[in-house]
Amino acid sequence: MNPLHIAPPRRRPNRTWWVALLLITAGCGGGGGSESSAATTGGSLAITSPAITPVGAADTGNTLAVAVDASTFVAANTPEPAIADVPVVVTTAAAPALPVAPTLPRAGLGAQDLALLVAEGDAQGEAIARAYQLVRGIPDAQVIRLPVPTGSDVIGDSAFATLKAQLDARLPATVQATLVTWTQPSRVQGSSCSMGITSALAFGYNAMLCGGCNRTQASAYFDTDTTRPYSDLRIRPSMMLGAATLEAAQALIARGLAAEGSAPSGTGWLLRTADAARSVRHTDFQALPDAWRTEPVLDLRYVDASTAGSAQEVVQQSDLLFYFTGLAKLQQLGSNRFLPGAVADHLTSFGGLLPEARGQMPATAWLAAGATASYGTVEEPCNHVEKFPRASVLIDHYLRGATVIEAYWKSVAWPGQGLFVGDPLARPWANEPSAAIEDGALVVRSRALRRNGAYRVDWLAAGSSQWRTLDSLTAGQPRPVTWRVPLPAVAAGGRLRWVGPCPLQPAQSCVLSGG
Repeated sequence: MNPLHIAPPRRRPNRTWWVALLLITAGCGGGGGSESSAATTGGSLAITSPAITPVGAADTGNTLAVAVDASTFVAANTPEPAIADVPVVVTTAAAPALPVAPTLPRAGLGAQDLALLVAEGDAQGEAIARAYQLVRGIPDAQVIRLPVPTGSDVIGDSAFATLKAQLDARLPATVQATLVTWTQPSRVQGSSCSMGITSALAFGYNAMLCGGCNRTQASAYFDTDTTRPYSDLRIRPSMMLGAATLEAAQALIARGLAAEGSAPSGTGWLLRTADAARSVRHTDFQALPDAWRTEPVLDLRYVDASTAGSAQEVVQQSDLLFYFTGLAKLQQLGSNRFLPGAVADHLTSFGGLLPEARGQMPATAWLAAGATASYGTVEEPCNHVEKFPRASVLIDHYLRGATVIEAYWKSVAWPGQGLFVGDPLARPWANEPSAAIEDGALVVRSRALRRNGAYRVDWLAAGSSQWRTLDSLTAGQPRPVTWRVPLPAVAAGGRLRWVGPCPLQPAQSCVLSGG
C-alpha cells in the first residue's frame, strides 16, 4: 500500500498536533472508545489501534500502525517546529478465503485414457493406428504393438493368454480402455466356448463369460457412472475399429471426430419385427419415446412391426442417430443416412462373428452404412436380453456425455460373447461438468447428472463439525443443467461438498467431490 502523506500546519501547539494525530487514528478504525497503546522504538513513535474484526469472523489481530518521527516531538506548550511529511502506513491481514468450489467428476473418457493395439507386421493396422493417433492425439507410449496372428478369425485361449500377459505388462496404469486396429482375429476360442476379443481383452478369457445359451457372468461395469473403469474395477473396455480398408477406417474416424460435441438433432428408431425370437428387446424399446418426449433434439420412435405384412425396416431416413432392431439381416440399410456418432445394432446370433457372420449380417455392415459404432455376438448366445445392448441404458449414458465405448459397454449386462466395433471416442454430447463460485453462489453446470439421481450441495461452516445441506435436486432426463446454490451470508473459511449417486453403486449416495 502507498504511504499516506499528511502535512501538518506549521508551528502549531503540540496539543493541536496530538488531536490531529488521534483523529487520523480514529478515522482508520482505531476509535470506538477502545484504548490505544503507544511505544517508542528507536527514532520513531508507533501508535497501534485495536484489531479490526470482520463481521461474523473471529478476531484476526489486524493492526493499524502509525509511524511518526520522534525528533519532531517537543514539550507541552512549546512551539512546534516545521516538520516533514509524516507517512502513515496501514497494515491489514488477509481476510479468510471464500470456500473452494468442488471439482465435479468428468463425464467421459479422453485420448489420454485410450491405448491403440496394433498387430506387428500388419501394414494396414499400422496405417489405421497412425491415422487415429494423429487425429485424436494418442500418446506414443499408448500405441502397443503385439505379435497377433492375423491370418484367422480365431485365436486359441492359450495363445491369447500369452498375448494378454504381454499387453498387460506394457500398458500404462493410467490407460482405461483399448482400441483394436486389426479385424482378425475377432474371437477367442476355448475348449467349450468363444468370447469376443474385445470382451476377452477387458476380462481375460474365462469360460464363465461364454457358453452358448448359458447364463453368463455379469459385468460389474454395467450401468455404472465410473469414468475410470480400470482404476475402479480392473476392467478395460475394448472396441475393434472394424474397418476393412484404410479408406473405410479414415471415413469412420472422420465421423467420430465430427460427432464431438455436436449435440445433433435426429431420430432414433426402435423396431419390434415379425421375428419374435430376435425382438425380445421390445419391452425396453416401447417405453423410450414417452421417456424422452421432452427432449427437443431427439425424436425416438417405436415401431411395432410384429404383424404379418408390416414393413420390417426403416428406409430412406436422413437423420438417423439410433437404430435398434431384431433381424438376421437387413436388405435396405444403404437407403438411410446416419449422422456422425450414430449407434445401431441388430439382435441376432452371429453378428460379431467376422467377417461372414455365418450368413447373417455382420455388425460391421452398420459401420459400412455410416453408423459410428455397433455390436454383435461371436457365438450362439440365445436371445437373453442381457447379452445385447439395452437401448434405454445406452441412450441415457450417451446423452449424458459418455463416449460411445462407455455407453455401449455400460448397456450390456452379460458382454462376454460380444464384440464391440466402431470409434470408441465418438462423443456427440461431450461436456465438461463444472462448479464455480459466482456472485455469492455455487454455480453447477452439467449435463452428466444421472436420470432420477438425487444430488445435493453440503456446507461446513468454519470451526464447525456439522455439515448442512444448502440445496438438493433430483435430475430429470439428460440435458444441460445450470444450478445456482446461494452460499451462506458468512461464507469465508467454510467448505463445500458435492453429493450424488455413487459411481459404482448408483442406488447409493456418495460424496463425489469436496468435503
